[in-house]
Amino acid sequence: MYDPLVPGKIYHIYSRTIGDELLFRNASNYAYFLRRYADFCAKHFASLCYCLLPNHFHFLVLVKESTNEAAALFAFSNFLNSYSKSYNKVFERHGGLFQKKFKRKQINTDSYLTEVIKYIHWNPQKHGIIQDFKNWNYSSYRTFFFKNESLVEIDWVLDWFGGIIEFEKNHLWEEDNQLEFLEFEDL
Repeated sequence: MYDPLVPGKIYHIYSRTIGDELLFRNASNYAYFLRRYADFCAKHFASLCYCLLPNHFHFLVLVKESTNEAAALFAFSNFLNSYSKSYNKVFERHGGLFQKKFKRKQINTDSYLTEVIKYIHWNPQKHGIIQDFKNWNYSSYRTFFFKNESLVEIDWVLDWFGGIIEFEKNHLWEEDNQLEFLEFEDL
């Protein structure tokens, strides 16, 4: 089944590793993953936020109008293939690293967009990896405060929330938050 990435649309793209395999074994793996993402995907996507976790990742992207469906799809696929090949070589392993093809969900409503941004940033705390998601080093969350990274469209996201104060207020951890997005259940 062809699952396009349509120019001008926003997508939550995510995937996880096969079994108990780690996607990142050390800090340099996280940095390399983001470099490969930028190398393959920056031409096709405006990145709104991301979070990298030991066995899976999340990106929220706006497909650029200047690209086409096939180019966007191949760029993301080639990015994951490139990382997998490097990972296999460095760690002397063979075979697939990711489950099936990467998953994506088109964002169709304003409220869903806001919730997905929060969900992506909350992910390390949700999975019990860290007590406070704000301290996770492999997420775009802190980027919005320090404005020191060009990978993420900081101004676009801050404008969406109405500024940094509203961004921070919207990200307050909600212990009883039950995001009922079915596509997240397998992560």
